[in-house]
Amino acid sequence: MKIVEINTVCGIGSTGRIAVDLAKVLSESGHVCEIAYGQFHTNFHPSYKIGNILDSFIHKLGSRIFDRQGFFSQRATIKLCKYLQRSKPDIIHLHNLHGHYLNIDILFQYLADSQTPVIWTLHDCWAFTGHCAYFDYANCNKWLSGCFNCPNKQTYPPSWIFDNSHKNYQQKKAIFNRLSNMALTTPSQWLADLVKDSFFSQYRVYNIPNGIDTDVFRPIKTELKSRLNLENKIILLGVALGGFTGRKGLHYFIELSKLLPKNYVIILVGTTPKEIKSLPHNIQGITQTNDVHELIEYYSIADIFVNPTLEDNFPTTNLEALSCGTPVITFDTGGSPEAINEKTGIQVEKGDLHSLHKAVLNMNKSFKEENTAYCRQRAVTKFDKHIALASYLELYNKILKEKR
Repeated sequence: MKIVEINTVCGIGSTGRIAVDLAKVLSESGHVCEIAYGQFHTNFHPSYKIGNILDSFIHKLGSRIFDRQGFFSQRATIKLCKYLQRSKPDIIHLHNLHGHYLNIDILFQYLADSQTPVIWTLHDCWAFTGHCAYFDYANCNKWLSGCFNCPNKQTYPPSWIFDNSHKNYQQKKAIFNRLSNMALTTPSQWLADLVKDSFFSQYRVYNIPNGIDTDVFRPIKTELKSRLNLENKIILLGVALGGFTGRKGLHYFIELSKLLPKNYVIILVGTTPKEIKSLPHNIQGITQTNDVHELIEYYSIADIFVNPTLEDNFPTTNLEALSCGTPVITFDTGGSPEAINEKTGIQVEKGDLHSLHKAVLNMNKSFKEENTAYCRQRAVTKFDKHIALASYLELYNKILKEKR
């Protein structure tokens, strides 16, 4: 079986790592898997780079002026379609199509004409809105009937001038409903339920939780704690490899730091240099890292992984923390609470700082010591990448059988 995955990035960030993990396990199982990507990559091979720096720049500029994310990059997408024609995959597996690298109209016309079976894993809500990747923060439900006067115009993918959310919505609805042989998957049940209420309602939707490499993400012994002079501290960890934007809850970490006893410290991995300068003394900011071993060190020394996300699908960071034996506290946002149970974490009402503070104090060092094995077991039995692979292989075979 030959699969081509298409994603914004390859091996970088959560969706990039998900795509590469799936490709590697497919290859190990005797299948052929290639990744076509728009930006940033690791050394995964084989892969195909979509467009160039100029293509991406023009797309980004056009998107920011005209609010038309996904409607530029014509030349790059035509070349991608020629690559797909040469490659002749049995299945095309789509991931994120936003990110300044693809023309969705050209791509979906090719997919409709080629009749190649398609699986599309939705990692956010962009596919069925007129603009935004998430709408929880703005408390907006216009996507249910047709977007207009977008309250999220300034959020990713930002538009400085025009609001074309209604036009985008109508065109996406027409473009994405061209295919007769597409199945959708979502990492969370929360997103699956939203998709069923969207203009994708004609398609089958499967909930397949993200998989991680639990052999790689595991508790390790490390001297990191002593190197950071934190031997006698209770460590709270936050990780946002895409940056601590407003929706990732940086504000709540700062407010929480004001309430914690002196023996607590917060480490935030993924902060920008600008954010680091403004952090209080009991928060240590670490810039983004793509060094997996370094990330595992931080997960391993943390007593609690805190995820005060305000908009999210099914955060991979929750799974990585659990796999390293670290319990999770998260706001009840999107599918974030779906990763934990009573022995592996606590969910808190979104935006409730008082309850977040209380949960942190209740989940002290002894909680991790008593429940490390449970955290690890939950990750291994529920979220190992081989479990996700088995689900995808079953779906691939089902779709190919239907085609025959």
